[in-house]
Amino acid sequence: MTHTLSKQIYPGQILAQKYEVVSHVGSADEGELYMLEERETGIERTAKFFNPATNKGNRNAKYLARKLHKLRHCNVLMQYRTQETIEVNKTPVTFMVSDFREGEPLRDFLASHAGKKLTVFEGLHLLHAIAVGVEPMHRMNEYHGNVEIDNILIRRRGISYQIKLMDLHNNGASRPELIKNDIIDMIRILYNALGGSKTYSKHPQVIKDIMCGLRKSLIKERFKNAGTLRAHLESIHWN
Repeated sequence: MTHTLSKQIYPGQILAQKYEVVSHVGSADEGELYMLEERETGIERTAKFFNPATNKGNRNAKYLARKLHKLRHCNVLMQYRTQETIEVNKTPVTFMVSDFREGEPLRDFLASHAGKKLTVFEGLHLLHAIAVGVEPMHRMNEYHGNVEIDNILIRRRGISYQIKLMDLHNNGASRPELIKNDIIDMIRILYNALGGSKTYSKHPQVIKDIMCGLRKSLIKERFKNAGTLRAHLESIHWN
């Protein structure tokens, strides 16, 4: 049903007598994203509607709510507010209400730059912002599981970036391995943000030492978690 939710939930619709649908934001793992407005306060919120076909027993919604609550002090994540259930074509559909999404999608942000890429220093600032945001999760032996370009919202603030990570992923693999996969995904973002394979050979060695040619085994060996990556970025020695 996930592909039909966007047709069944529409702007102006009142949900659970509490929220008015403002707009469809986009698709996400396991469902659809919408902007809502609280009728009582006028506050805008983001809501994720779970595909009932893959949310049996409300399993995915419960998992995400508990994980967001556990990671509520991680500023890079949206703050979970509440859950509601509505009927769509006589089928129960759970939606999770979180803080309003602020920022520009990273894909759009990159597209607005010359050559659709960042400079080396801009890319390092971006990677540092992501590492700082993910580090508290890894310290708690948790992972994001879906650090991808389409799951990042970005705002420029002075010489740095403020980011928000969307769409935590539920994965049954071992946590140490998933934590390392977060690092691989983060470095892949740097790789793509700096122009991908077209520009790789032109990068200074300190950048290549971070990217490791995107060889997963080398990245896992060099960076155990977001904290070690963050520390490395803060201590780079330039020739």
